[in-house]
Amino acid sequence: MTAKNIVKIACLSGAALVFASCRGQISEKQPIHPNMNMDQQPRMEAQEVNKFFEDNRSMRQPVEGTIARGLKKEDVAYYQGVDANDEWISDIPVKVTKELLYRGQDRYDIYCSVCHGGTGAGDGIIMTGNYGYVPAPTYHQDRLREAPDGEIYSAIYNGVRTMPSYATQIKVEDRWAIVAYIRALQASQNVDENTIKQYDVDLAELQNEYKAEQERLAALAEARKPEKEAEATPEMGKKLVGQYACGTCHNEDGSEGGIGPTWKGLFGSVTEGVNQDGETITITKDEAYIRESIVAPGAKKTEGYEQGVMAPYDYLSETEIESLVLYIKSLSDN
Repeated sequence: MTAKNIVKIACLSGAALVFASCRGQISEKQPIHPNMNMDQQPRMEAQEVNKFFEDNRSMRQPVEGTIARGLKKEDVAYYQGVDANDEWISDIPVKVTKELLYRGQDRYDIYCSVCHGGTGAGDGIIMTGNYGYVPAPTYHQDRLREAPDGEIYSAIYNGVRTMPSYATQIKVEDRWAIVAYIRALQASQNVDENTIKQYDVDLAELQNEYKAEQERLAALAEARKPEKEAEATPEMGKKLVGQYACGTCHNEDGSEGGIGPTWKGLFGSVTEGVNQDGETITITKDEAYIRESIVAPGAKKTEGYEQGVMAPYDYLSETEIESLVLYIKSLSDN
């Protein structure tokens, strides 16, 4: 028998065995699984019921008093931006390097610029459109230029007013990088001419670019104005309260303990407070006071709310401001 014939016989025998194994019916036996590779294991899926435990939960809580490795976070200055007295720290607790600033710019452009704008002026893309967001404050105001670094970090970590917390999206080191970059933006936007002249910069060209940008923004604002401005009404004021989320800090039912004073019974009341120089004054809460509190909230602060950080709403139209005054007044007339 030749080798060729032997190969043919072997192939035919193998084929016969294969066809013989096809019984044409479903087997009740488990198929052979040479390598289990953990394909079947007694594990629980997320949220699955587990009768082994009294509360029937497969997802277990950490043992009380334990802390996962690496999550102790004893350095509150670094992780929370506060000192041992729970006060905001003045300076960034990490070394500020060129690499840190570039990283801050990268993270800022991703997470912050859509609201606060590329230069930190509060003119991000969703602020300039009619999206109904509460306008973001500019970083180039005295209060924020003088604010401690820990306060800015806290806004990223905890959120502030209508701004949500970014703690789950931005890592600790990146939060400080953003704080450093915001400080760089503030410095870059507040340089006097004498300092600029020390560098190889065409000051006249910069001034022309700034003028052109201001004209563009003015034209854009003019184009968005309605042909005929509506009449100021309490109803419009109430709508603006919802649009700008004023209720986040102020309430209308007279309850205390809010970030800002209640509006219930506010109009016409008299109370003690402080002015910008920290001097104690008597405040009569009339129309002039409410107007001033909207456009320049730091001018006079009611007793008990001296640390208030309300952003100025000086970009509102005269009709909008008047409507807010009328609405707040109506809460005292009822």
